[in-house]
Amino acid sequence: MYWKNPAQIALVIIFISVVIYSCDDTLVQSDIDGRIIPDNQVSFSEHIQPVLNLKCAFSGCHDDQTRAANLSITTWANVVSDPSIVFPYYPQNSRLAWAIEGTGSTLMPPYGYPALTQNQIDGIKTWIAEGATNN
Repeated sequence: MYWKNPAQIALVIIFISVVIYSCDDTLVQSDIDGRIIPDNQVSFSEHIQPVLNLKCAFSGCHDDQTRAANLSITTWANVVSDPSIVFPYYPQNSRLAWAIEGTGSTLMPPYGYPALTQNQIDGIKTWIAEGATNN
């Protein structure tokens, strides 16, 4: 097929450009792992939820459908609904902190799944220590 009409060529170029540009916005593990969670003023929506979504709240684990260990962590309300999971201001008493540190009875994420970075672990513990707010 040969295009002789400049408008057809322009439309094809625009379509290809849109497809290529839209691929750049895909959020992948390296994007999340590359973000640095600050040492204070940790935001649930900006820092914690993206980590939980990528590392924990996917199909087959702690999503709304599967609810492994009867736990969904897809929203702030779900994460803080059980004070034994997240005990605001006390990461040392929070099962979420134990699980991601490997100090509890179960290491999360389990073997074979991408582990959290030390910055992500520290960030989650800081968020809990700062009150586990929905910010």
